[in-house]
Amino acid sequence: MLKKKIPMRKCLGCNEMKPKKEMIRIVRSPEGNINMDLKGKASGRGCYICPNIECLDSAIKTKRIESALETKMNDELIYVLREQIQENGKP
Repeated sequence: MLKKKIPMRKCLGCNEMKPKKEMIRIVRSPEGNINMDLKGKASGRGCYICPNIECLDSAIKTKRIESALETKMNDELIYVLREQIQENGKP
């Protein structure tokens, strides 16, 4: 039997490759809205981070999320993303 390939993605915070299912996708929709994509199927430009606040803070501090999504992030958006990760983050 063939072994099924596990898709890997790189975290913008810690730069580690991890399985896609363990990551949280942040997506910029074609309309310009930025949200967390919990199912991984939303259309738009996306990037991945680990489900912890440290990786989010690191990615924001180094402006990697802004670069990946090709848009500016304001303080309100950062607060919303932080709240969503605390609510939906996986242990």
